[in-house]
Amino acid sequence: MAIDPVCKMKVDEKTAQWKSVHAGAAYYFCAPGCKKSFDADPHKYLGHHAH
Repeated sequence: MAIDPVCKMKVDEKTAQWKSVHAGAAYYFCAPGCKKSFDADPHKYLGHHAH
């Protein structure tokens, strides 16, 4: 299972409808709103700031 980085819900990678790839890693989301929030500001949810 993957963890939705926005809402922290568990998401099954096999059935997840919403997915983003950031810095070579895949992230899965429970809803389109979570994906949209993540895509707008990934670093806010990943907890590290790369420049």
